Amino acid sequence: MNAQATTTLVTGTFGARFFARVIDVLVVAVIDVLLGSVLGFGYGWLVLGAVVVLGYFAVLDAFAGTTVGKAALKLRVVGPDGSRPSLANAVKRESFTLVGAIPFVGPLLALGIWIWFAMRVRADALGQGPHDLFAGGTRVVRS
Repeated sequence: MNAQATTTLVTGTFGARFFARVIDVLVVAVIDVLLGSVLGFGYGWLVLGAVVVLGYFAVLDAFAGTTVGKAALKLRVVGPDGSRPSLANAVKRESFTLVGAIPFVGPLLALGIWIWFAMRVRADALGQGPHDLFAGGTRVVRS
């Protein structure tokens, strides 16, 4: 990211990011339950649900710069150069969401990852977590 983009972008607060994620989780949970009620709650639903969750976050971040939750809290994701992240960066950034779909242990592993990410985001001056660094330096900033 260039120096000018770094100084003009204001990092989203941890609280706003947390509540944005809560809103987004509720949105994808509704979609997931609707899928399950149509398909049945088997392994096919689990795989399709994981793809839908990853797609929700990655596609919206890449093409709109924000998700429903982020938009509600006036946040957006930017790539390393300050513009919207590429689809590849957005997929990398959100790939951790697939962990929750691992049968039996996935939700517990996902919770551990979320806690680790939260600790790292709070400790970083730019609010970047491991998922942001893995995606090439994405950030969540105020709109």
